[in-house]
Amino acid sequence: MEISHIEHIGIAVADLEKAIEFYENVLGLKCYRIEEVEDQKVKTAFFQVGQTKIELLESTAPDGPIAKYIEKKGEGMHHLAFSVRNIEKQLEEVSSKGVQLIDSKPRKGAEGLDIAFLHPKSTKGVLVEFCEKR
Repeated sequence: MEISHIEHIGIAVADLEKAIEFYENVLGLKCYRIEEVEDQKVKTAFFQVGQTKIELLESTAPDGPIAKYIEKKGEGMHHLAFSVRNIEKQLEEVSSKGVQLIDSKPRKGAEGLDIAFLHPKSTKGVLVEFCEKR
């Protein structure tokens, strides 16, 4: 496994603007990017904290994965993302160890990263994301 660092922590929010206000006005962080990922029905906001980022996620559609997550579990931590090298190889490796994949092949995510998710049923309840900068 070639994990270099925690790339980001994804947090599901119902109202992106209010969440940004909290992170900026209370925690003193600066939102450096807001981006919509249409095929994932999500709008994201990013904050840099050392080498790790915080990614706030707001659904852009009532049937989007973030909307469904908030409906089921409420706002809060959605996923933990690791920066990897050779994402395809890492997916093959974890799959060979019996890990259930949500994405068997990488897809495009926010900030131009290639991303793929591992199913929480195989990761002790945590939605794990692999990210690779190309």
